[in-house]
Amino acid sequence: MLYLKKIFFTGMLVSFLGSLPLGTLNIAAMQISISDGIRAAILFSLGSLLAEIAYVRLSLVAMDWIRKQERLFKILEWVTLAIVVALAASSFYAALHPSVEKNVVLDSPLPKFVLGLTMSALNPVQIPFWFGWSTVLFTKKILLPRPDYYNAYILGIGLGTLLGNCLFIFGGLLIGSRIKNNQHILNWVIGGIFAITALIQIWKMFMKKDAVHQIQHPEEVTHRFEDRILEMTDDDRKEGD
Repeated sequence: MLYLKKIFFTGMLVSFLGSLPLGTLNIAAMQISISDGIRAAILFSLGSLLAEIAYVRLSLVAMDWIRKQERLFKILEWVTLAIVVALAASSFYAALHPSVEKNVVLDSPLPKFVLGLTMSALNPVQIPFWFGWSTVLFTKKILLPRPDYYNAYILGIGLGTLLGNCLFIFGGLLIGSRIKNNQHILNWVIGGIFAITALIQIWKMFMKKDAVHQIQHPEEVTHRFEDRILEMTDDDRKEGD
């Protein structure tokens, strides 16, 4: 039981740290919190979280199948690029037209939960991220092919991602309250973030540093904080033993 708690903590920590860098989904959640409120942003995050958990589960039980889906990942990368470009263009349009207060993409008629689920499902970035971490944890024998280990790991991931998104959601509300009369400035900033994200995506695709490459080289995904997390996990495991 104690070690299951450590697996839960490992999943939560990896997920929380992984959700902090600026990305399409957390910035979208922040923008939704500003334009539509906390409830809508939380629903969006829960939808994106559901897709992420599904990808994690898939990475745990179908690693060989994932490695073979190069064509699918290529398609998803182009779809994601199109979405990010549309988000950037919508933010810039809102910045140039003060009468338009919302990003037209995020103001979709789809329920926010479904919108988050769809955008997350079409985002291939999280697939190599969790494929890499699952590979590392299996290799180090920290994560074992057992249902109770999988459940603890996935629950931790869910909580970690939600906590990370909440930082952006409530941070967005704080920023929005400070610049109520300068909404166009925020739209310029968010549009700029989406534009930079699109440029990075294009660079990765043409430099062969895309999702396919990352799945083939999972160590490039996890190396930034792998040693520290594994060190913490090893210490906790010794205590549990």
